[in-house]
Amino acid sequence: METATPTGTFDIIPLDSKEIWRSSYLWNWLEGVIRRHAACYGFEEMRTPIFERTELFTRSVGDSSDIVVSKEMYTFEDKGGRSLSLRPEGTASAIRAFLDKQLYTTAPQHRLYYIGPMFRYERPQLGRFRQHHQFGVEAIGIASSALDAEIIEMSYALYQKLGLRNVSVKLNSLGDKISRQKFQEALRDYLRPHFETLSRESKLRFEMNPLRIFDSKDPRDIEISAAAPKTIDFLTEECASHFQEVQKILTHLQVPFEVNSSLVRGLDYYTKTVFEVTAQELGAQNSIGGGGRYDDLIAELGGPALPAFGFGLGLERILQTLIRQGVPLPVRPRPHLYLIALGDAAVMRATTLAHELRGGGMTCLQDMSGKKLGRAMGLAAASRAEFTLVLGERELGEGCVELKEMDTGKTTRMELIEVPLFFKTRYTSQILDS
Repeated sequence: METATPTGTFDIIPLDSKEIWRSSYLWNWLEGVIRRHAACYGFEEMRTPIFERTELFTRSVGDSSDIVVSKEMYTFEDKGGRSLSLRPEGTASAIRAFLDKQLYTTAPQHRLYYIGPMFRYERPQLGRFRQHHQFGVEAIGIASSALDAEIIEMSYALYQKLGLRNVSVKLNSLGDKISRQKFQEALRDYLRPHFETLSRESKLRFEMNPLRIFDSKDPRDIEISAAAPKTIDFLTEECASHFQEVQKILTHLQVPFEVNSSLVRGLDYYTKTVFEVTAQELGAQNSIGGGGRYDDLIAELGGPALPAFGFGLGLERILQTLIRQGVPLPVRPRPHLYLIALGDAAVMRATTLAHELRGGGMTCLQDMSGKKLGRAMGLAAASRAEFTLVLGERELGEGCVELKEMDTGKTTRMELIEVPLFFKTRYTSQILDS
């Protein structure tokens, strides 16, 4: 039987010595930082199914997106004949849940976030997988440019908090429907003489959404689009003012950015402000996150006309970049105590002690191997526990034990009833020091 993971996927295990970023303790740490960061900005978590009706994604991401054009969705038919797809991105599912639960009736504004796997069938490469994980936020009900700047700053601040360096924020505005219509007409006029030179996918996008040609990685398309009209030259007065205000606030917040008039993002629902964050260490696929405003999507999916802004950040890419940059990362947590009991009475007392320690927040492992003391001590060493305690008939009779610090070999003699207090004191001091 083949035990390797399917192409484009990976296991997250307690410690992956070959690819440290796939170690679960780093994922737990990163997700903890993310959840605390999201709470600072008033975002609350939502969790949606990993598969939805296919129509939800085809309607929301647009016919010209890579997801649809390149047939990247994992789509299947269930036993009831319904077409379902694994979610390729998080916004569509979040908005579907927002509408399904009628959250718009409970408050005028909402701040939601999610952490979870997304699925796209594409060629695996550095930082890109067929199952990947995203942290995303959706801020609903606020049209202000101040929100755009705040959410962009939120993503940048997270990278700073994690210790990432060489992070670059790219910014553009796609305008509203009026702006885009004028721009698309001008862009088609420019592209028409070059049509036969365009890539196959860009030819398909020519009528559906020519903006997406700017997102092509084909060298021919890149060369042609270099001299094409720019979206920011076709913005309405209101859109131009909105974009200028976003830049003004970001400058005030000291968030470094550059305007990139070719930035369009990969999904068709974006309007006005779009942004992308890149890191040099990932090579060609250097995007570690991005997003933008999508003021029309909620209404297009059958809901009220509510403005919204959001982003999605790739967890794999964050961890890989942290490691490539040599950023200090947490070490793998160690058990606090390994308990070895010798004899039936000692086993019962050790079970009680382990229960008490765990209730106080300590990680306590109780030896259940039935091996002799020498072998049991070998298991204690393999467990990586900070301390080992041997409890036998003599220790029970005297009411005293010796606590061995495994790294140094130092032993500390104390009364058995003092063991929980020792760990409580030590554990509390570690929390205060961290």
